[in-house]
Amino acid sequence: MQANLADLFELAVDTFGDREYLVAGDQRRTYAEMEDRANRLAHYLRSRGVRPGDHVGIYAYNSVEWVESLWAIFKLRAVWVNINYRYVADELRFLFGNADLVGLIHGREFGERVAQVADAMPGVHFSLVIDDGSDVPYPRADSVSYETAMAAADGGRDFDPRSPDDHYILYTGGTTGMPKGVVWRHEDVFYALGGGINPTTNERVSDPSDLAARGLASGFQLTSLPIAPLMHGASQWSVMGSSFQGNRVVLVSRFDPDQVWRLVEREKVNLLFITGDAMARPLIEAVDGAAYDTSSLFALASTAAVFSPSVKDQFLDRFPNLVVSDAVGASETGANGHIQVSRGHTAMKGGPTVNAVTGTVVLDDDLNEVAPGTGVIGKMARKGHIPIGYYNDPVKTAETFVSANGTRYSMPGDFALVEADGTITLLGRGSVSINSGGEKIYPEEVEAAVKSHPAVWDATVVGVPDDRWGQRVVAVVSLRPGASLELAGLQDHCRQTIAGYKVPRALELVDEVVRSPSGKPDYRWAAGVAAATR
Repeated sequence: MQANLADLFELAVDTFGDREYLVAGDQRRTYAEMEDRANRLAHYLRSRGVRPGDHVGIYAYNSVEWVESLWAIFKLRAVWVNINYRYVADELRFLFGNADLVGLIHGREFGERVAQVADAMPGVHFSLVIDDGSDVPYPRADSVSYETAMAAADGGRDFDPRSPDDHYILYTGGTTGMPKGVVWRHEDVFYALGGGINPTTNERVSDPSDLAARGLASGFQLTSLPIAPLMHGASQWSVMGSSFQGNRVVLVSRFDPDQVWRLVEREKVNLLFITGDAMARPLIEAVDGAAYDTSSLFALASTAAVFSPSVKDQFLDRFPNLVVSDAVGASETGANGHIQVSRGHTAMKGGPTVNAVTGTVVLDDDLNEVAPGTGVIGKMARKGHIPIGYYNDPVKTAETFVSANGTRYSMPGDFALVEADGTITLLGRGSVSINSGGEKIYPEEVEAAVKSHPAVWDATVVGVPDDRWGQRVVAVVSLRPGASLELAGLQDHCRQTIAGYKVPRALELVDEVVRSPSGKPDYRWAAGVAAATR
């Protein structure tokens, strides 16, 4: 069977039709029900002129409509574009102008923003509005109710043959800069993110249909709860990858730690997907001392953001038998590495140290692959199944996707070190590294030390100009309720785990540390806070 994502979903429907697939709020969908509604939506979109290769935006909170839309668009060999619901007008204008949308599916509550940026969407000729209880006016003359469109369409499966060369685009904001659309072939992203290669064992499936066969043979339906918004790749792949094996997904529209634990209890969740400390810390604080039934939960997986050793220790203290894993990767590479952590072994050497996924390497300044144990710091990269490039951005494509010695690599910019045993230690994004007195300091390592202080709730670390050292390290910190913290106390604490030159030289206290919806640090915001108080 070819590796086309819509084909794989339809195989899952034919294999697991009566199984429950999705739970979101008070709505539920079996595989067969999801298929029927996705087909109806696909037929409506086709009637509105959506053709293979066309781009349709999805702008909404996590919901069944989000998932129905993604499958409907893929069924037509079209491409859906994930839209960050936190963007304001100028950011939306940039994304809409870059993405070449022909249509938009959006929550009604975002209608005012859609109306504001009409000038940035010259190619959009329809919008579907998901009614969400708000009374915001429909933003366009061509806006139609999502449910009205569904009701009038056919639920049959009568679509043209598809290809592993069909496209999937993931718009990513990263830690700095405006969003970029990473363009993947279906086959490549299936082997990079969709389960085609098991990141724990590096086992590769010989035929994509093997995943459905395995799911059927196991006799067990895993229930996962990805907490991040569906505009984030980790949650997209939890929803899509789970379907290929007949598993079940529970969604939350917005992150609320108590609501997450209520869902774990009610839906008997087995696996929680989080994005680092921004979710992990509130979750462990909410469950400690609470009476939630968490007996179904046996695994916690984090990706895409720093998951501090101190927070991992809290989870393992509270759930001694929990399987806790940490993964690293990027929108431009897919999964790069994975590690299962255990009690007493959560400390980091710099950033997380992981077992490399097939194709992951570290490249030196001359684009040679770094050998284990040499001590050379290079940039993490991946070869093999990697993206085509960035949509509408040949300059950034040339910077990130490089060729050397006859091999093409994706190299987003994260510095890393290959340990003697072949594991890889991630050090952080070069664009936000700090150079103090000639020493390169990676914020993630310092952030882990800062956040292990008992008074600290959250922190981001940045560099600010310094006349003597070039840059000095500043910790932007939010405290636990009722806690207090002085710079000297924080420095004494950090010196226990990191070298003296990495210790923060200034401390800025804020009510809340700003992060992206996926939990990534907002380094531009933190640098602004640090610079404003120099």
